[in-house]
Amino acid sequence: MASTTDLQTYIEEMCARIEVTLDALLPMKTQNPGVLYDSMRYSLFAGGKRLRPVLTLATVEALGGDVDAALPVASTLEMIHTYSLIHDDLPCMDDDDLRRGMPTNHKVYGEATALLAGDALLTHAFQVLGTLQTDVAAPTMLRIIGELAKAAGAMGMVAGQMADMENEGKQANAETLAFIHANKTGALLTASVRIGALFAGAQEAQLQALTTYAQRIGLAFQIQDDILDVVGETEKLGKVVGADAAHAKSTYPVLYGLDESREMVRRLTDEAHHALQASDLAAVRLHQIADWLVSRDK
Repeated sequence: MASTTDLQTYIEEMCARIEVTLDALLPMKTQNPGVLYDSMRYSLFAGGKRLRPVLTLATVEALGGDVDAALPVASTLEMIHTYSLIHDDLPCMDDDDLRRGMPTNHKVYGEATALLAGDALLTHAFQVLGTLQTDVAAPTMLRIIGELAKAAGAMGMVAGQMADMENEGKQANAETLAFIHANKTGALLTASVRIGALFAGAQEAQLQALTTYAQRIGLAFQIQDDILDVVGETEKLGKVVGADAAHAKSTYPVLYGLDESREMVRRLTDEAHHALQASDLAAVRLHQIADWLVSRDK
């Protein structure tokens, strides 16, 4: 298996390709209204792991698909993710001042512009998918659009955010906490893998194995985030440590403790590996990404 250093190089190379694609897909800030496009680009190009589009591309690669052709599709995952971060940071939501080590969008552009920038990124993602010239069959593209809409909307990320807000100030039970994490974070991560699989023409058994993998790493990723909010460093995370506690949010360390939360991350990662092994895919990068998510400190 390739080394962690190789994985870092791979991620950096993929991120560079994603950056170029995003830049080509977004309106330039020299167009009117420039402040809107500047605001969109400010958050979209503020750094970040690009985990979702990287997962899409790594899945396409594992299935022997055309990674170059998949770049615009993968990039829409980052647009959706960035929109959600802009809105999450607003005063009416989490009221955060720092994101990826930089002032949050509304701190720079004001609440109204930040709201519209998030709206614009959300809808632009679907414009890209709806107008993309590709060899992928129309029914498959419609399925991809449906996957993204479900993950981002009232049956996915928005539902998770709503449940998260409803449970501020009180500790959710295990079932509710699992629902929050599976939808607020896990739904889009799972969609990233499923969309890559659909784009590359996965067989149904492969799609199911990849879905299990994605669901497990999605929950592990969010539990690790919960842990880092307790033990991490603001400089590395790019956001204020202890924000969950400050907002009295429901988290796995609060409900289960740090040791059990860490054990859950390990167990979920093992299950993700087992799912990939059963898929009979050349999925070295997906295995590596699962391990990287466990060991990360930011």
